[in-house]
Amino acid sequence: MRTDLLSRARGGDGEAFRALTEPHRRELQVHCYRMLGSFQDAEDAVQDTLLAAWRGLERFDGRASLRTWLYRIATNRCLDALRSARRRPAKQWDVPGFDLPEPTGLGEIHWLEPYPDALLDGAISVPLGPEARYEQSESISLAFVTALQILPPRQLAVLILRDVLGFHANEVADMLDTTVESVKSALKRARAGMQNRLPPTTAPCPPAGDSPAEDAIVAKFVTAYESADIDALVALLTDDVFMSMPPIPLEYRGRDLVARFFALVFDSAHRFELVPTRANGQPAFGVYRRPSLGTHGSGLFVLTLTGDRISALTRFENTVLPTFGLPQSLPGA
Repeated sequence: MRTDLLSRARGGDGEAFRALTEPHRRELQVHCYRMLGSFQDAEDAVQDTLLAAWRGLERFDGRASLRTWLYRIATNRCLDALRSARRRPAKQWDVPGFDLPEPTGLGEIHWLEPYPDALLDGAISVPLGPEARYEQSESISLAFVTALQILPPRQLAVLILRDVLGFHANEVADMLDTTVESVKSALKRARAGMQNRLPPTTAPCPPAGDSPAEDAIVAKFVTAYESADIDALVALLTDDVFMSMPPIPLEYRGRDLVARFFALVFDSAHRFELVPTRANGQPAFGVYRRPSLGTHGSGLFVLTLTGDRISALTRFENTVLPTFGLPQSLPGA
């Protein structure tokens, strides 16, 4: 860190402060997203973090790096948000004309939002500490972020700081104003909780992103969906495929139930057009409904692949489309 920039920033130079903090902004946003599960909440937390850093720059003593200091502020801002339970309420299914199948269950994490891959550039390729246990690409997946949200706030923070980012136990203890023993205890409990929530390590690995193998599955999905071919779509699913649709808490597990859901969708008078994008390191699509007058965005699907099959589908509402640079409607009749 350049001492002249720090001196100027402490003297009130906003450009110098931005030069110091901008290299860390994206990774801080991903950190806040992992903690909060919400893209919008993460953006707000980063803004709060940078404002707090600007106001408190005189208190930065240089014993730790500026990056570590910013992570300390961001983590505690996220913990404050979690403790205050600022969460959007669950939403009821409100699409007229669709009598949905009885769900397998009701999800606990209905505030989850997707994270655009376009904003991951430079954010998950940062050097990790020696304590990191997870690949950065794995630790941004929807399954991982969802599992994190089940943990108590302090355990959540410790696991991310230790196992995802690789900070030492004494660094984490300093960030959280606690003891190393407390950090170790929280980490042990957090690891046990994650183990119960994540897919088994014996499950087939997904194909690499943007690989020919992934492209082949994605192309079959697009063809089946746009042609309303329920048999072709079901053939792409694993037997225990899981479908969720935050902020609506309904969850469906198993090929038969998911097939019944899509049979209702395809039985409508509408047809669909899919616009590709990527979210959380996974294939994703803006879904556009084609009525007689225009093509309107109805939501965003994120696919989770296991081997050569789709093991999970997560449907988000059309309000997330602008985050991915996608329009609310497409031209044409």
